[in-house]
Amino acid sequence: MRSAPDTPDMRKIRDYFNRAAADEEHYPSTIDPRIFHVKLVLEHLGDAACVADVGCGKGRFARIVREHGARVIAIDLAEAMLAHVPEGIERCAASMTALPLKTACCDGAYATESLEHAVDIPKAVAELCRVVKPGGRIVIIDKSAEAWGRLETPAWEKWFSRRELEKLLARDCRKVSSRPISYWEDVEPDGLFLAWLAVK
Repeated sequence: MRSAPDTPDMRKIRDYFNRAAADEEHYPSTIDPRIFHVKLVLEHLGDAACVADVGCGKGRFARIVREHGARVIAIDLAEAMLAHVPEGIERCAASMTALPLKTACCDGAYATESLEHAVDIPKAVAELCRVVKPGGRIVIIDKSAEAWGRLETPAWEKWFSRRELEKLLARDCRKVSSRPISYWEDVEPDGLFLAWLAVK
């Protein structure tokens, strides 16, 4: 595992998530594969052979993506989170704004409820796009700015409008779309979560 650069913001966020790794209730190691967030990631990535899970936490999505045949590179700022990522998944401690991956080395990348912690959002989105090959696929799932205030958040956290991330993705991607989503396919979205799907 490689250590992330040590800026004051990153230090504070990394310390927060290193402590949070002990909280299995709020930061679980697993996720129900029937949840629509998971289905959407798998569906959009398709048969991508190599995928970056950016801001992976304990690797709950990475486990399932790997089970579907992809090589997964799990990246997180917090080493204590990465310690929970299972064997067989590559782990790397790094910031979303400085991914230690070669340009165009992945067939796909996704960030599920992690971009909100990146602080420099344009740079993090640019990095997500940089590591994906032309024709590769990108998924971002995060919270809607219109729902801000519904949950308690750390001071640095940021939620997004659909247009804001569409514009950032469109700098590097030829196809970009977004939509409200729910945890469950058959439940009407309540405005909390949005999904952005892009093709580079």
